[in-house]
Amino acid sequence: MSAIALSCESSPTRRLQAERLHGSEALIEAQTLRYRVFGEEFGARLEGAELGLDCDGFDVHCSHLGVRDLASGELVATTRLLDHHTARKLGRFYSEDEFRLHGLGKLDGPTLEIGRTCVAADYRNGATIAVLWGALAEILNEGGYRYLMGCASIPMRDGGIQARAVMQRLRERYLCTEHLRAEPRQPLPPLDVPDNLTAELPPLLKAYMRLGAKICGEPCWDPDFQVADVFILLKRDDLCPRYARHFKAVG
Repeated sequence: MSAIALSCESSPTRRLQAERLHGSEALIEAQTLRYRVFGEEFGARLEGAELGLDCDGFDVHCSHLGVRDLASGELVATTRLLDHHTARKLGRFYSEDEFRLHGLGKLDGPTLEIGRTCVAADYRNGATIAVLWGALAEILNEGGYRYLMGCASIPMRDGGIQARAVMQRLRERYLCTEHLRAEPRQPLPPLDVPDNLTAELPPLLKAYMRLGAKICGEPCWDPDFQVADVFILLKRDDLCPRYARHFKAVG
């Protein structure tokens, strides 16, 4: 593992540091954290569950980031990254399992996909996300990526009421299909909800929107994870100045 020179004092006794996770042991550590969050906490049906892991065929082809609590040594957040070169060799991005991405080939610049992002329950705060975003910014800078894309999830355990209410908010403020249109392969089941129904955006989705990301269409129903996945696209030129400090030197 190689540590990224970025840390955060989130409490008097908590120091967090971002790492680029290399090697099989580090990958298993990330897969174990993902299983704890997605499988044990949220009840997702996962490959590798019998081993206490969340794993799939994309993992070995992706780069992986983590955030570690230096006091305990525990990995407390992780995400994985797939760039356009590797996706081309694989024949697709991971998101294309859920969406038909119309216009993907016409994006005017290098693209990086982010996915499988999760944070341990006790660390779901702005400090942890800031450290993760800072590490991601370094990778964006190094690779000269112009677009960041991926999926953000909305829980569906309530039958889809929250997802419908969240989508009403997203369509009003954050929908943009100018660069890319994401067509869900499995649209949400029909559900009537009042127009005035309100719901909080999930933390990760809210973080993407604050950065300046847009949604590119309607969500996809993921029955294994019991979520509605929304496809998001962040054009580097549209990065919100208020939050650009998380992406130092982006420009």
